[in-house]
Amino acid sequence: MSSIYVLIPIAMIFVAVAIMVFFWAVKSNQYDDLDREGTNILFDEDLPAPQSKASPKNKQKTTQPDNLND
Repeated sequence: MSSIYVLIPIAMIFVAVAIMVFFWAVKSNQYDDLDREGTNILFDEDLPAPQSKASPKNKQKTTQPDNLND
């Protein structure tokens, strides 16, 4: 029974911290645009291809097998 006197204040502290974190997230606009970040990962940005520093005669062509999923 004496452990309940310790557990109740600890639980109240956890709840208070969770409420403070929630209000901080709302205040710092974490929930403004929920759809954009969810769809951002689906689309690649149009970045230029990286330029190789090797000269063209030093490049070796690599071939990949046609059936990569087997």
